[in-house]
Amino acid sequence: MKILDTSCFRPISLEQMDGVKLMSRTDTKFCATMDQLNELFQKIQPHYYALTMDGENQLPYETTYFDTPSANMYSNHVRGKKNRYKIRRRTYLSTGIHFLEIKFKNNKGRTIKERISTPVAFDKLSGNEQNFLSQNTPFDPTYLKPGLQNSFLRITLVNKNFKERCTIDFNLQFTGKDETVLLKDLAIIELKTGDRNNQSELGLALRELRIRPSGFSKYAMGRSLVDEQIKSNAIRPQLRNLYKLSRISFLTHQLTSN
Repeated sequence: MKILDTSCFRPISLEQMDGVKLMSRTDTKFCATMDQLNELFQKIQPHYYALTMDGENQLPYETTYFDTPSANMYSNHVRGKKNRYKIRRRTYLSTGIHFLEIKFKNNKGRTIKERISTPVAFDKLSGNEQNFLSQNTPFDPTYLKPGLQNSFLRITLVNKNFKERCTIDFNLQFTGKDETVLLKDLAIIELKTGDRNNQSELGLALRELRIRPSGFSKYAMGRSLVDEQIKSNAIRPQLRNLYKLSRISFLTHQLTSN
């Protein structure tokens, strides 16, 4: 794996980030190689802080995505349906904190996130979690099952004007019922802002490097790679681009033989 140099960013703590949670926001995603990231960091480092915990700013995450037996949420995403949902349990491994999260993308392109903390990261939904989902989504939570698990490292950048946040995910690994896949040399950049008109130093730098917006969903892409039964025709162009940018390793046989 190529090394990312993030020492150029001044640190910021979780408490200092409280003013830029952006639970209602506009998201723009980009795909980049690790070499492009290092070049990007040199361009933007005067304008951003990096979330740092115990001296580390490349932090590990794990996620379990829930869906219906017919993969309704996956299908809505790959078809580009408006007013769509994503339901996931996320574990912040640096702190041991777990959240059950609902991400709702409305027909105006805004992402609205709601979440509740959970004591343990089980695959089954607790009664409290089921009530939360019943009140905030159109799905019957008793039918929701894990559809995908993933893990990754994340760098979180905060603009020094506190109007923008950016997450950069890499070392992406997806696990489903049929396969485990590792994406090498690929990073997913997600620029999050509460104001569409905000002039972003990061956005300008991405344009300079000719890194263009790309509709990459970790859930949709991951599930299409590890689930042999899922329909992926609608995102074949994104999958072709993924194979161009990333070295993809299928790990199932390696893991089972050890």
